Amino acid sequence: MDLYQRSPVRVLFPRTSGARLEEAVLVNTSGGIAGGDRLKTSVTATENASIAVTTQAAEKVYRAISESALILTTLKTRDAATLAWLPQETIVFDHARLSRETHVEVASGTQLLALEWLVLGRAAHGEKLAAATITDRWHIVKDGKLVWADSFRITNDVVRNIRREALLSDCTAIATLVYFGSEPAVRLDLMREMTSLLGRRSGVTFVGGLVIVRFAARASYDLRAAIRSVLEQFGNGLPQGPFHVPKMWSC
Repeated sequence: MDLYQRSPVRVLFPRTSGARLEEAVLVNTSGGIAGGDRLKTSVTATENASIAVTTQAAEKVYRAISESALILTTLKTRDAATLAWLPQETIVFDHARLSRETHVEVASGTQLLALEWLVLGRAAHGEKLAAATITDRWHIVKDGKLVWADSFRITNDVVRNIRREALLSDCTAIATLVYFGSEPAVRLDLMREMTSLLGRRSGVTFVGGLVIVRFAARASYDLRAAIRSVLEQFGNGLPQGPFHVPKMWSC
């Protein structure tokens, strides 16, 4: 109903199965994010809308001299809408500076599935973070009331010790998946069953009407495989809708 886009971000709407609109794809034409960049995305699903929003490729956050890059995402559901926010991974290069914030507003009678994930260093290049500053925040409001807030933060001092067992151990890829909607108890049981098969590097909890899933993996490939497995099962038995692996992930 309404679309605003500004360079370097473009929004595409590929029609992959008939005339039904199923996915919106965000494209960063600059090829990555540098220190001082500001990327802001806002998605509001209204009036029985059902759509998945994803990205064309993994986002890359490059080395920064001083100023952090900001990624701000705002998601809203209204009027029995269903929204899936399923971007591909964000890869943080060595000496990068990133502040990412995800603000969510949901209303009773709507459904939302939201994912954000981080990959620390480029494994294919043998890169290990020697320094980085990363802040990753979630802020979720239900019917005008705050129900969950979360913050993940690492600094240069933490990076030097990040492989300790009490921190990320040997994991270089992490993700958070949040679900709000109908039959939360069923979703909770399904996610617990799925994550138990994935091993000790994942877990599920239920807070404020939200099903929250955490993932961690040694490599981004393993994390992607785990998330794909969960999304494939998550959409089983549901009416046609956006809760599935985005087609763009396979392109």
